[in-house]
Amino acid sequence: MRLFVRERYYLVALLACLLALSGCGYHTLGAATHLPPDVKTISVPLFATRTEAYHTETAMTNAVIRELASRTRYRITPVEGTGADAVLHGTILKETVAPLTYNSSTQQSSSFLITIIVSVTLVGPDGKVLFQNPNYVYREQYQTTTDLATFIQEDPAAVDRISRAFARQLVGDVLESF
Repeated sequence: MRLFVRERYYLVALLACLLALSGCGYHTLGAATHLPPDVKTISVPLFATRTEAYHTETAMTNAVIRELASRTRYRITPVEGTGADAVLHGTILKETVAPLTYNSSTQQSSSFLITIIVSVTLVGPDGKVLFQNPNYVYREQYQTTTDLATFIQEDPAAVDRISRAFARQLVGDVLESF
């Protein structure tokens, strides 16, 4: 009798696990895309910028194009107005660099935090908004070189890292519409 109760317990536990796994929503990226099926080509023109920062819009645009091309089956074009089925517009709203740590021996800041805020809208050919997020916020910390003889400007590398992280998140959001 005791053995039968234990078997029933295991059977109930197994069924509960199977039920939980069947509804977990697991799927491969792009399999649950919420874009209309007639979208085959996405145009990603150069992001606009409202900042004085140099080259950030190029880094962001290129990262998004690479990510879309590598993770989706859509044809990606950097030119708007080429018969694309959807156009992804991005605007860099803000880019700030703030000192984080201060080296008292050199009297200089030794690490910085770069913050970039981006607005993105994906529009269909009829002008209908397919996806929109007006407030992506990304931050990256970087160290500076204190020795002027070997000084390397580190903020472009930080912008590239932010651009890649942003592109990964954006493509996932567009495909999954979270």
